[in-house]
Amino acid sequence: MHPSHHAVAAVPYWRLSSFYLFYFASLGALIPYFGLYLQALGFSAREIGELMATLMITRLVAPNVWAWLADHRGQRMAIVRLASLLAALCFAGIFWGQGYWWLVLVMSLFSFFWNASLPQFEATTLSYLGKHSHHYSRIRVWGSVGFILSVWGLGIWLETQPVIWIPLTVLGLFSAIWVNSLLVPERRGGHSQHTTGSLLSVLRRPLVLALLGACFLMQASHGPYYTFYTLYLSSVGYSQGLIGGLWALGVAAEVGVFLVMHRMLLRFGLRRLLLASFALAALRWLMIGWGVQQGWVLVLAQLLHAASFGIYHATVMQLIHRYFTGRHQGRGQALYSSVSFGAGGALGTVLSGYSWEYSPALTYSGAAGACLLGGLIVWRWLRDLDAPDA
Repeated sequence: MHPSHHAVAAVPYWRLSSFYLFYFASLGALIPYFGLYLQALGFSAREIGELMATLMITRLVAPNVWAWLADHRGQRMAIVRLASLLAALCFAGIFWGQGYWWLVLVMSLFSFFWNASLPQFEATTLSYLGKHSHHYSRIRVWGSVGFILSVWGLGIWLETQPVIWIPLTVLGLFSAIWVNSLLVPERRGGHSQHTTGSLLSVLRRPLVLALLGACFLMQASHGPYYTFYTLYLSSVGYSQGLIGGLWALGVAAEVGVFLVMHRMLLRFGLRRLLLASFALAALRWLMIGWGVQQGWVLVLAQLLHAASFGIYHATVMQLIHRYFTGRHQGRGQALYSSVSFGAGGALGTVLSGYSWEYSPALTYSGAAGACLLGGLIVWRWLRDLDAPDA
């Protein structure tokens, strides 16, 4: 057997994969459907946008705070376990009140812990893989499977059941995340890898700044999708089961990409794949914004999730792992999460909430514009991604 096969075999594959399964299953219940729950409570589109933005705003701070703690303790999985438990306990507060400011408090608290766990777990996974990081997508694919099962199953369930099942499902999945985190062993020696320079010296590199800027714009473009896609389709007559199926179709396309991503990276290279992901993401948002009445257009748009998330995320993870080495890995993942999903996601969500009542189609057009600008940054400043010393 090839030596690399032994190294990959030493990875606790199923325990790592199961964490992704439950984590993204919770995302599949929360992101597509929590807006429905808030709408049922009587909140406006602007208020829904603001409440959902709290999930992203906490990513500006939480991942970096927990990354600093993980670096000082040298125990990433201990942080993941604590954060997962506290996220579930804080989310339970959602059943104690339904006022706007109470929900702001609850969502801020639980997401502060929920957003802390994934970056440290990503660093743990990549630490286990070591030089075989191109196999990352084979583990991460189970997160996509969890999302599909959750979003499709809950969509069908909600056709006949009350929306109270949305927060109940999320709480159950948060509890499963914590239980699974107890099963993943700490990666010993994860901080012993060579680290070149300070974190600030890494961030001063124009290439790294350009990458983070492009990631910011990509996640900002997802604001209308994550917050209002379900509400948009509901408003024009699609059933919850069909909407759930469309969400699942997008992630199924993502699964297909993850299964072959290691081959695509070798064949096409990082730069071409990253450029393609931005261009196809822009096309996807235009198709959703202006073709919502045409089912076949929505199907094609959802298949493009393979590019707007699948190719994009797998490619960026390779780059973050490359540029943030050794003890910087945890903080690199945290910065990526903060800048893109945090700052970018929050801005995109808030702006889409403000513009949604004026024109959903123009809101999605703005998202497409953000993608094109991100692609321009990649084209102009990320020229040598496939060079050995890039």
